[in-house]
Amino acid sequence: MKIHYFQRYHAKENVATANTMLLLSRLYQYSSHKFFRFLSSEFFAYSFDPEIVFKLQEKSVDSIPDATITQESFKIVVETKMSDWFYDKQLMRHLNSFNDEKNKVLITLAPELMAKDKKGIFEQQLKRYNTTQNRPVIHINTTFEGIANAIQEVIDDRDFEMQEVLDDYLNYCNNDNLIAVSDSWKFMRMQLANNTFDFNVSQNLYYDNVERGFRSHDYLSLYKNKSVRAIGKVSARITAVKTEVGMQYEAEYGDVTEERKQKILRAISDGDEHGYDLRTIKHRYFFVEKFYETDFKKMTPRAPMGSRVFNLTDILGTEQLPITSDIAQLLKTKTWN
Repeated sequence: MKIHYFQRYHAKENVATANTMLLLSRLYQYSSHKFFRFLSSEFFAYSFDPEIVFKLQEKSVDSIPDATITQESFKIVVETKMSDWFYDKQLMRHLNSFNDEKNKVLITLAPELMAKDKKGIFEQQLKRYNTTQNRPVIHINTTFEGIANAIQEVIDDRDFEMQEVLDDYLNYCNNDNLIAVSDSWKFMRMQLANNTFDFNVSQNLYYDNVERGFRSHDYLSLYKNKSVRAIGKVSARITAVKTEVGMQYEAEYGDVTEERKQKILRAISDGDEHGYDLRTIKHRYFFVEKFYETDFKKMTPRAPMGSRVFNLTDILGTEQLPITSDIAQLLKTKTWN
């Protein structure tokens, strides 16, 4: 059984906050440099250098010490909600948490972004408050998925340990409904499929251990030989495992049809050929409408170590995605690292 890093099934703000802080602390322990890159890119858009700086013979007002070790002061205050229920009076009281730090950030964190009118009212109050301060407080409104996406940007395929932690955080967020599915239409999940590629394409499905976390996505793609070779739009997600009374199927999305049951049984047989136990170990089966051939090349030398999620609107430079067959053709003109 997979050991999870994060508590589950506790729909409480303090648990969601604790899990998010645990994610950030794990990133810091894994790589302080990547942690500070995350802070700089996500919360400090202006000039900010939080990492410790070592200098020799730095001249001060009255002397030149042999060495100095410095770090810019900063403080981040977080207010978490399970929905868009932020109150401007509470947020204004949180400003008393700051002292004389050089960099101050107030984060409002929830599954969804604040409504524009609510955010505008608070930020007008914050603007008036900042006129009375030597150093302003910056407000960042973000989501649990936004935090995960920003961390994904600073780690890469070689950061296997941290990727596993991030996947488990996303799994927790999905289980506790902390990620809105409204943005899933723009995301494509890439899966490694060297051994099973031909079967996956012929059956229009992909299988994975049910314990593996994932963020919501409408498109599934398959990687083989230095490139994403196929893409399809997800039409159903079904879990299956063999029990004492026979096969047990559960629909997470879409319907459990007789045709899909037969494809799952064929997948189990295909798994046998590769040494995969799909019978007694519960797996998740992703069905797509159709896998379309593409060639979305990876330019860096190393093969990815696991799955990866792409924002198709960013890759294709559009806010409206075309039909899947056209996406497949457009990806042939793009590359990734």
